[in-house]
Amino acid sequence: MGKRRGRPAARDGDRPGGRAGGRDRRGGADRAPRLTVAERLEAGEISRDDAVEKAREVVLRILTAAQKSRRELEQSLARKGYPEDVVAQVLDRFGEVGLVDDATYAETIVRTRHAERGLARRGIAAELRRRGIDEDTATVALDQLDPDDERAAGARAAAKLVTRTRSLDRQVRVRRAVGSLARKGYPPGLAFELVRDALAAEGEETDDLGYAED
Repeated sequence: MGKRRGRPAARDGDRPGGRAGGRDRRGGADRAPRLTVAERLEAGEISRDDAVEKAREVVLRILTAAQKSRRELEQSLARKGYPEDVVAQVLDRFGEVGLVDDATYAETIVRTRHAERGLARRGIAAELRRRGIDEDTATVALDQLDPDDERAAGARAAAKLVTRTRSLDRQVRVRRAVGSLARKGYPPGLAFELVRDALAAEGEETDDLGYAED
């Protein structure tokens, strides 16, 4: 019998997992970058009505999870590639039906941050800016804070802060508590006064107390 001829070496594309015909090592076809909604709209792949409906669904999903400002929603839709005119149309409609309302949103932030976190007016104002609330709307919302209530909230926060550090040196306790209140938006002078009062309530001597900056 004649010798059996050896089988020809398999080409790369013939082997399992080999690349051929534009396929990657895992057997998947090379994929082109995914088009944004704006690009699909421009290319005629979807209609404007389709883009508006998709944007509407995105906004509904976001608002189902948490209340947002108009600016936050604009940024979310922009990151997803929606054109500005589509975004404006959708958010205008949500505003008309009261689902996007920066004034109500700002008032909610003021109430919750003050009551639950003990933030002062300045600290809450900074958060409103980060969330895209305009200055006029923020001012109206912040006006619901009574100065006496703000001081009372600061006093409660100071009492908790000094209680947690009873084993530490007095000056260290002061620095830490004042620093924490400052991060909540309390002016340094008021923060120091509140901490000093909290220490005095514990029976600490405070007449000689001086505040050393970190």
